[in-house]
Amino acid sequence: MEGNTQLLSSVIKQLIKQNRLEYGLHKVEVQEIWERLMGNAIIKYTTSVELKGDVLYIQLSSPALCQELGYGKEKIIALINEELGEEVVKKLHLTS
Repeated sequence: MEGNTQLLSSVIKQLIKQNRLEYGLHKVEVQEIWERLMGNAIIKYTTSVELKGDVLYIQLSSPALCQELGYGKEKIIALINEELGEEVVKKLHLTS
């Protein structure tokens, strides 16, 4: 049974790649990853999470939080890419 699961998984990955669906999946995954990594304290101030190309745009309702997160941009990018399993996000744009 495990062999069938692995086979199905590789077929699905191949279909996604052939049909160029990775970007759409990454757009959804990035939002879920942001919520998981940042937790409720930051999520309640997050008004928008959007991936455009290789830039992740985060809109926050708190200018102070926006500034604070700005100091850790590289670490946030690294954590998100680690969760995705590949380098999808190259820039992080924070606004309030």
